[in-house]
Amino acid sequence: MPRVADHDQRRTQIARAFQRLLAAEGFAAVSFSRVAAEAGISVGLIQHYFPGKDALLRFAYDDAASRMGERVRVRVRNGEAARLPVAEVLLDSLAELLPLDAARDVEYRVRQGLQAQALHQPVLADVARRAGRDLLGYVTTVIESGVERGEVEPGVDAVLAARTILATVQGLADQLALSGADAFPAREVLRRVVATVFTGRHGARER
Repeated sequence: MPRVADHDQRRTQIARAFQRLLAAEGFAAVSFSRVAAEAGISVGLIQHYFPGKDALLRFAYDDAASRMGERVRVRVRNGEAARLPVAEVLLDSLAELLPLDAARDVEYRVRQGLQAQALHQPVLADVARRAGRDLLGYVTTVIESGVERGEVEPGVDAVLAARTILATVQGLADQLALSGADAFPAREVLRRVVATVFTGRHGARER
């Protein structure tokens, strides 16, 4: 009997091929035959694991989000080990959402592909909303930690501040995707926005 790990590896192989094509050509241009050719497998095998493009997009999004989440967790662990200010840890974490290299550019395009389809597909909309809630919850928690550490003034609306920061991240990501990672100092822009919230004794240091 095939092991569960084998099935997971095959799904991931298909999802990564789908991600590469989606990033390069957009959702409408991607077909199962194209994904099969990219992954080096048969169309029938893809259909065995995914009944349609929406199911594949959902899995591909979760895969991209999982990789992104792991990088964020690494940033948090490293920041805590180095005893960095909370603002600096948040800045490093949020930078993982920006398409500043090839891997993050693919993840950004997968997220955008999901969100575009989510406008018409309730199942995908649920995935997008869940991802948004998780990210908002993370940033809100970090800001609340900043209050406890004296980096954020007491009384700051953590949820509103988190939404403001995330809106900036999304805008920066959109601009970078269209203009290129070197078009402008995105990290510096993000640092300044974070600094408007983290106004206490520490802030996001320039690097």
